[in-house]
Amino acid sequence: MTTKTTILAASILLCLHAGMANAEAVSNEAQTLAGAAGATAAGDDATTLDTISVVGTGQTRQVQSIGAVELERAAAGTSPLKAMAKLPGVNFQSSDPWGNYEWSSKLSIRGFSQQQLGFTLDGVPLGDMSYGNHNGLSIGRATISENLSAAELSQGSGAIDTASTGNLGGTLRFFTADPSTEYGVRIAQTLGSNGTTRTYGRLDTGDHGGFSAYLSGSFHDADKWKGDGPQRNAQVNAKAVYATDSLTLKGYVATSRRRETDYADLSLQSAKRLGMDWDNFAYDWQRAIDAANCYQAYKADAAAQKACLQQNAGVDSIDDAYYIARGVRDDDLAYVSAEWQASERVTLGATTYYHRNEGQGHWATPYVPSPNVPISVRTTEYDIERTGVMPTVAFDLGAHRLEAGLWLEKNAHGVQRNHYFVPPDSPPDGLHFLRQPDIRVFRQRFDTDTRQYYVMDHMEFADGDFAVDAGFKGTRVEIDGKRLIGSRAGGKLEAEDNFLPQVGARWRFTANEELFGSYSENMSAFRSGVNGPHSTSQAAFDAAVADLEPETSRTIEAGLRTSRDAFQASVALYRVDFENRLLAIARCAGIVGCAASFANVGDVETRGAELVAQWNPTSAFTWYNSLSFNQSEYASDYVDGVNVIPAKGKQVVDAPERLFATELRWAQGGFEAQLGAKYTDERYLTYLNDSKVDDFWVADASASYQWTGLSWAESLKLQLNVTNLFDKEYFSSLGTNGFVTSDPTGLNYTLQAGAPRQVFLTADIRF
Repeated sequence: MTTKTTILAASILLCLHAGMANAEAVSNEAQTLAGAAGATAAGDDATTLDTISVVGTGQTRQVQSIGAVELERAAAGTSPLKAMAKLPGVNFQSSDPWGNYEWSSKLSIRGFSQQQLGFTLDGVPLGDMSYGNHNGLSIGRATISENLSAAELSQGSGAIDTASTGNLGGTLRFFTADPSTEYGVRIAQTLGSNGTTRTYGRLDTGDHGGFSAYLSGSFHDADKWKGDGPQRNAQVNAKAVYATDSLTLKGYVATSRRRETDYADLSLQSAKRLGMDWDNFAYDWQRAIDAANCYQAYKADAAAQKACLQQNAGVDSIDDAYYIARGVRDDDLAYVSAEWQASERVTLGATTYYHRNEGQGHWATPYVPSPNVPISVRTTEYDIERTGVMPTVAFDLGAHRLEAGLWLEKNAHGVQRNHYFVPPDSPPDGLHFLRQPDIRVFRQRFDTDTRQYYVMDHMEFADGDFAVDAGFKGTRVEIDGKRLIGSRAGGKLEAEDNFLPQVGARWRFTANEELFGSYSENMSAFRSGVNGPHSTSQAAFDAAVADLEPETSRTIEAGLRTSRDAFQASVALYRVDFENRLLAIARCAGIVGCAASFANVGDVETRGAELVAQWNPTSAFTWYNSLSFNQSEYASDYVDGVNVIPAKGKQVVDAPERLFATELRWAQGGFEAQLGAKYTDERYLTYLNDSKVDDFWVADASASYQWTGLSWAESLKLQLNVTNLFDKEYFSSLGTNGFVTSDPTGLNYTLQAGAPRQVFLTADIRF
């Protein structure tokens, strides 16, 4: 650990001692936040959250939450995942300043990657939110960031009622704001670096006999911070609520049309040769053609190919840059939920939802030429159509609150890879869907049936000082994969476990302190699509399927919380045993897209500790800190089909051992200023740990002033945000093209550079 990290960690411990010595009473705000953090269903009120709930008071597991006010302190349009990176154990990276660029967005918690976490919006499953998604969509497409009321993180034992089949390592639950009971109009305009413009508008109807609704929209447009090409996203959200004394009905609709131009993936070696601000050739079409001609002319002669590339394109490798790459995504999401207080002791609830997605990833590749041009556009094309229903019933029996729920989903997912020929004088510059391919590489369809149920009992004793949560869930996911074109595999896979227990306890032994602990077991269903077992050849699938077992985890965590007027803190220790780790073993470069092999490759052992503290010595000043230590190691060697890979004892890829976040805030009257910094430890790029990126610090700052009670408006707020305040050069996302066993010379193009300093100004008016 660096000297800076040691000093800051020591400061936290001193702050802990001072705060516990001086603070006396329980903060009313902390109690409100803790109650909101426990919200589980779409009908629960998570909208009261305004800031960070650092301790999760009353929970039987490690939980932290971020509210609407805290989310809005970030630059307009920032992903809530980036805002949550300050929470303990969270490693989130992206190469754009908002954390929205999906190819580069990478999230890990306690060593578990994004594909091993669970995500929901108002209880509706978002799948694993991965780029080549098969079962959901990202939170940035599911809702406009300004419409979020809260985000909740459970680092280990996620809530047992979370609708997810992949949450081995925790859950993130997001909540949209309900319509205002008062009529109002809100308009926000953002301008900033690299031609950024963002417009947000919302109209609230106010309450009319229990009915209220809002309609909102946003349009975000920016140039890339390096290279050429736009980043655009247009969204519309609408929500309606009808509430009586015993019945609450909610409906939500969201559309998203996202168009992204990719940043070039770097390798350690290419970044050293070409610089961190190196990018693809766009819009230098001739240079891209010259590079592709070199590749085609000297495929079998590496030295001659390199010399040709250096002379004609200024690069050493054909993978240093391509002409252009893009991501296009269209999503439509809707749900209706109901909660009925059937009697004094019985509550019934249900949510039904629909989600449709179409997406394409474009890559101008020299590996497959067009008839008259040495480049074609290779696409990976996705479509998802899923429907689901989630009924619940709860019984209030005094000391016991019994709850049971069911989740049923049908998901039709298609994936295909194609090539589109390029005319000689028409470079592929349009951000649109491509149709009628010239070469069809493969096409698959997956019909997935999900059934998940849970039963839980929340028990309170000793006037609420002692609480126990106990329950279990059962999961069955059946995938029927069909090969329609090409040689990739078809076949059925099933993951089932009808008893996955979870138990937790919380003991409030003083008015301000409590102990908590929990144990949970989880199973992850097999993935369909490009990153699952069906991405192999039929022969490899048939050979492996008999021995494939779904990934599972067992999590134990325990900790201590304190919550006082001027000080809140929590410390947690945890252990996770992750079994049957599944690994897709790449056989070629990412852009080539050949079939991988797929196998169980052993277990992962994780141990760690998390400390979070917030000190409020005055009403104007807040100092927040989180510190985490995580040791995730491969527990066994594995065979890659040919060789024994000595991975035992090696650190998990992209899993930093140490993370530290600190943030200072001053708020008085209408003025607010904030300065925060995040430390990320070194991270490994290979399973043998022979290649890594260095640790780094990144700081962000903001300042705002809000005028209220104006003659012409309810309020006007001006907010200035500066991301990467000190213009730090660093590697942000790892694994964009996957990880390899060994890469001591740094040749794997799987890195993204972090965005340099960016400045944004937002004017937010409410009428």
